[in-house]
Amino acid sequence: MYNEQADGGRREADGGSPEAATREADVRIGVYVCHCGSNIAGVVDVKAVAEYAAALPHVVVARDYKYMCSDPGQELIQQDIRELRLNRVVVASCSPLLHEHTFRVATEKGGLNPFFFHLVNIREHDSWVHEKGAAATTKAKDLVRAAVRRVVYHRALETRQVPVHPDVLIVGGGIAGIHAALTMANAGKKVYLVERQATIGGYMARFDKTFPTLDCAACILTPKMSSVRSHPNITLWTYSDVTQVEGYVGNYRVKVTRHPRYVHEDLCVGCLECIDACVYKDARYPDEFNLGLGKRKPIYIPFPQATPTVVLIDPDTCIDFKAGKCKKTCVEACGDRHAIDLKQQEEVREIQVGTIILSTGFQPFDVSKTPYYGYGTYPNVYTSLEVERLVNASGPTGGEVKLRDGHKPKSIGIVHCVGSRDVTTNRWCSRVCCMYSLKLAHLLHERTEAEVFNFYIDMRTPGKGFEEFYQKLLNEGVHFIRGRVAEVTDWALDPSEEHKLVIRVEDTLLGTVRRIPVDMVVLSVGLEPHADAQDVRRLFNISCSTEGFFLERHPKLAPVSTFTDGIFLAGCCQGPKDIPDTVAQAGAAAAEAMVLIDRGHVDLEPNTACVDENACSGCKTCVPMCAYSAITFKDDVKRAWINEALCKGCGTCVAACPSASIHQNLFEDDEIFSEIAGILENV
Repeated sequence: MYNEQADGGRREADGGSPEAATREADVRIGVYVCHCGSNIAGVVDVKAVAEYAAALPHVVVARDYKYMCSDPGQELIQQDIRELRLNRVVVASCSPLLHEHTFRVATEKGGLNPFFFHLVNIREHDSWVHEKGAAATTKAKDLVRAAVRRVVYHRALETRQVPVHPDVLIVGGGIAGIHAALTMANAGKKVYLVERQATIGGYMARFDKTFPTLDCAACILTPKMSSVRSHPNITLWTYSDVTQVEGYVGNYRVKVTRHPRYVHEDLCVGCLECIDACVYKDARYPDEFNLGLGKRKPIYIPFPQATPTVVLIDPDTCIDFKAGKCKKTCVEACGDRHAIDLKQQEEVREIQVGTIILSTGFQPFDVSKTPYYGYGTYPNVYTSLEVERLVNASGPTGGEVKLRDGHKPKSIGIVHCVGSRDVTTNRWCSRVCCMYSLKLAHLLHERTEAEVFNFYIDMRTPGKGFEEFYQKLLNEGVHFIRGRVAEVTDWALDPSEEHKLVIRVEDTLLGTVRRIPVDMVVLSVGLEPHADAQDVRRLFNISCSTEGFFLERHPKLAPVSTFTDGIFLAGCCQGPKDIPDTVAQAGAAAAEAMVLIDRGHVDLEPNTACVDENACSGCKTCVPMCAYSAITFKDDVKRAWINEALCKGCGTCVAACPSASIHQNLFEDDEIFSEIAGILENV
């Protein structure tokens, strides 16, 4: 709809340049209302909204179109800017998070400063929260009217560029961190890989086989671990923690604390003679890598393929640290290499990187929260991760599955969804439990020839080859009982249950409660965020979802990005996933990081805040209010200062400033007050 009255007599006043239109009398606005298929048009009368907008002051043209974000829709805006000499554009469509950038680009291609554009959200804020009727259309008109009033006062703004440091930091050395590091390093980027454990590999290093192909986990993982260690572009720091992160996208300053192993990595050759020479002739301390199922000495290596192949000393169990009376036979065994240094101290390394990839992984569900399953009470109740070590050839039993009394189990029960899909623990599905339970059922049956029962709520096998693997288990004779297990007990009600663990479960397919006596119970635990996920979140200034996993920028369009530019997510720190999905996401995170690095610079949005030093009273109210640490206080002039590279334009400081000395681009007082007046005009 073309508004001749609004257009009349103004062509000469524009002086031929839309950018020169600074006076309110010269403003020429185009309004475009999107149908968004039926998302908006199914509830809002978009034609009526466009007709209403055409009659508003300063509006030269108002149109409705089925998909404004499409190429024809964008070309419509560009054509009107050129032919009707528009100098302001309002689009009423969906969320700014989704398409604000799209329409800014279209506005700029039409020859107009992109910040003379304003987006009105009549989808999420209107059609999606209203029933079909006049109220939704009235609200859309109000929102458009407010935008038209607001955009009159928009100013021409310019984005700024900051350089991007070419190095990258990857936090977490599981399969996600390993794959991301190798992807970046093979592309010629300098990578710092930081892992808090003494070796990289993560939980995958504990597995025997991987589903659904039953590939040897070590055969897949170990070559990648070796490649990380030997790659010239990767600096590997294990037994280390990131303790401080400062800066902004493209220019992060990071401090990494390297904990003492009491062994110099550059001098140790991995001969392991020091372990044999330890005064403790027998291993006597719980082995953490084997989840306490095996023993280790005070000086040890986590597992044979550990990377780096460097021993470490546990000061809590070493005699020299506890009493100072050790003969230091390990030092003597090391000989002229002098790799063992019992006086080694923590050291802090400071690095500068342009991008960061977080691949900190997950932790297994703590089964002590479900005491009715008998873990810790009955010795033959195991977690799934403990069974992974029992069936592993490099595990504490050499792959031989035996009960704690030394006998092979003749019947085994595997309980699914322990700590998943449960309102009393965790509501979410952990995605991998069904498949790894099937894998363990196959391996346990193969090693023991035991009768295996799987107790499941729903069988979820959506991946490639998963359903076929499920069918394979059915053909092997594994029993599947649908129903949530109520409890595991050793109470025998008849002779067949004597000296057995009894699983009491409601079989929903038979419609009855059953008691299944078994020799061994395996609890298939779910995946949880790390206990310190909130601390890590604050360290890197990112967000967490309600479950506690790190939050992505957008679940579909930006699944590896975060709301902090330059920081990306990979693997189970973002949510439960299997190895293929983890590797795919790690590759995506590496690709996103490389885009920033190869571009060489980052465009900063101009909707940042700035301080009017002449009006600032130096009260420091704004400094602690900033969630992004963008505000510092200059002691020399006693005034606040905002780093535009760190500012995200949240406006908290603007609202908090008692002297009104802080202003924010795109949210100036005249813009906001005009928008409010437009909303309230018909109230």
